[in-house]
Amino acid sequence: MTPKAPMLSVQEALGFLLTAARPVTETQVVPTLEGTGRVLAADQRSQLDVPPMDNTQMDGYAVRSADCVSGNASLRVAQRIPAGHVGQPLEAGTAARIFTGALIPEGADAVVMQEQCSFDQASGLVTISHTPQSGEWIRRAGEDIRAGSTILPAGTRLRAQELGLLASVGLASLPVFRRLRVAVFFTGDELTMPGEPLKPGAIYNSNRFMLRGLLDHLGCDVTDLGNVPDSLDATREALRQAASGHDLIVTSGGVSVGEEDHVKPAVEAEGRLNLWQIAIKPGKPLAFGEVGQGERPAFFVGLPGNPVSSFVTFLLFVRPFILALQGAQPSNPPRFPMRADFSWPKADRRNEFLRVRINEQQGLSLFPNQSSGVLTSTVWGDGLVDNPPGQTIAPGDTVHFIPFSELLY
Repeated sequence: MTPKAPMLSVQEALGFLLTAARPVTETQVVPTLEGTGRVLAADQRSQLDVPPMDNTQMDGYAVRSADCVSGNASLRVAQRIPAGHVGQPLEAGTAARIFTGALIPEGADAVVMQEQCSFDQASGLVTISHTPQSGEWIRRAGEDIRAGSTILPAGTRLRAQELGLLASVGLASLPVFRRLRVAVFFTGDELTMPGEPLKPGAIYNSNRFMLRGLLDHLGCDVTDLGNVPDSLDATREALRQAASGHDLIVTSGGVSVGEEDHVKPAVEAEGRLNLWQIAIKPGKPLAFGEVGQGERPAFFVGLPGNPVSSFVTFLLFVRPFILALQGAQPSNPPRFPMRADFSWPKADRRNEFLRVRINEQQGLSLFPNQSSGVLTSTVWGDGLVDNPPGQTIAPGDTVHFIPFSELLY
């Protein structure tokens, strides 16, 4: 009997996928307003200083600091400068009423916040009850961004803050890689769509909605081929259809070793399977390979059918793989040391990922049912504890916590 190949560790499997990734190369130009979730195809440089000129951080009075050395200087308010307006040069012995974001007038070298000033309407004088230092409350030109500097490198996946940064230097459009084309289908004669009657032995197809949501969130163009009957021929036909015009095929179910699990032999018949079992719980039967012919066959990832297994393996493996295919720079999500307020007395030989929630004592509470079919744990929880193989956990132990927020942005 041929001995079984050892299961890959989580890091080995992830490294295998990322090494195999072939990023898309086609690019397009999109308006900056439509750039959310896209990946930059080229470095972006600023053509201007930000801010472009010295301006005030506060509502108050622009002054010459040399006029305010007495501690209670009274100065004539010679002008008013709202944001978006340019003032006149500030004469000695005068002050300018100024508002946040307004340009500092020539001659002024400090701003005194209005709370430290007292204005007399009758005389037109402002009393300064503070001795300002030169440069106080002034944003200097270029202190945020210098003209010619690279503000974002190629491979950056654009979030709201990156779009704001790009807009702040006047970039109205961006070169990005095209969207990844992903085909999905789901195996299992028991699967039923919500809204349809639930027959004996049937279940609603939660994975279809969950995986579609995850793929949409990553900015993929998704082709949903729906449910595929539990047969080898039907699975092979679905794979051929999915491989046409797509970069990646994602399936759920049918990747184990049962008589009704047809995905593995179907992939081997239509392409090749490069990875199958990983030492992870939940989610051991995760398949990776390629389907189709030619220079760029479609990548294939087969996820387990149990919903928590499908969810966890997508976040840990498929998400970084998709980011790599999109041209982004994937990285391991941070693992934060936190206190376990629970017991996990039975170690497993696999790397376990436990669903937990941050409690009021700033420790971690464990969802009581860690079964791979209990999808409520993913809604209840704030993230996962990355528990190494062979590791038990006692209350008070320090564990490695991965927030869902780091896996779902």
